[in-house]
Amino acid sequence: MNDLSIRTMRPDEISIAVKWAAAEGWNPGLADDACFAAVDPEGFLIGELNGTPAATISCVNYSASFAFLGFYIVRPDLRRRGFGLALWQAAIAHAGARTIGLDGVVAQQDNYRKSGFTLAYRNIRHGGRVAAGGARSGAVPLADIPLSIIAADDATVFPARRLDFLRAWIGTAGHVGRALVRDGALTAWGVIRPCRQGFKVGPLIANDRAAAETVLDALIAAVGGGEVFLDVPEPNRDAVALARSRGLAPVFETARMYTGPVRDVALPRIFGVTTFELG
Repeated sequence: MNDLSIRTMRPDEISIAVKWAAAEGWNPGLADDACFAAVDPEGFLIGELNGTPAATISCVNYSASFAFLGFYIVRPDLRRRGFGLALWQAAIAHAGARTIGLDGVVAQQDNYRKSGFTLAYRNIRHGGRVAAGGARSGAVPLADIPLSIIAADDATVFPARRLDFLRAWIGTAGHVGRALVRDGALTAWGVIRPCRQGFKVGPLIANDRAAAETVLDALIAAVGGGEVFLDVPEPNRDAVALARSRGLAPVFETARMYTGPVRDVALPRIFGVTTFELG
């Protein structure tokens, strides 16, 4: 343990955590590292053993009251030696008194409970091959919607404002966004991005299932169909039904957990989680 050195990652080193996440089967997006760096550059930590990466973790501070933890990975050949715990403690310290959220894999959920995290709900990843089909009329490019309006809507479904992240997420090359406007108001919106395997839709936010369907179909049509993944909050039964209506089946699950109270979010409007790594 005395040989483990913990420091903040440089922005270009976040790709190490993303590659390790891919090796664990988490299927991150091709440009996730650049987007993640826009949130809290001090929140990405790396543990090195003799100058070589040994473990990674992120705990990004979104606001004065909320942080989100992810990328908790120890190199397989170095596990069970305490390196993960040391990095974990450093990440928790970075969050300070903030409530911390995470999406915990099944194998680690008991450990997270011991660290003070409690279950809020499960997220279920659905995946499968989807034909492009014809996009329903009404969807417009997300870039046509002022970022301030998108950020205000996002604040109803996420425990903190994340303007810088949204700017990067929506504007990154390869990411495609679509939106639906009814009576002059933003009713639904979403982003689809290329991943190591297929495409992921996230976020997918909508006032109702019909609006979510319109945006989801437009996103799939925009990339020409193919293998698509959608991470759905299990309590949102309309979201689960929508995923299955498009031929997507459960392939993976996580537990959304928090260390303390968070502001209320409109869970029935969340048809697709943005990302398991940053919330």
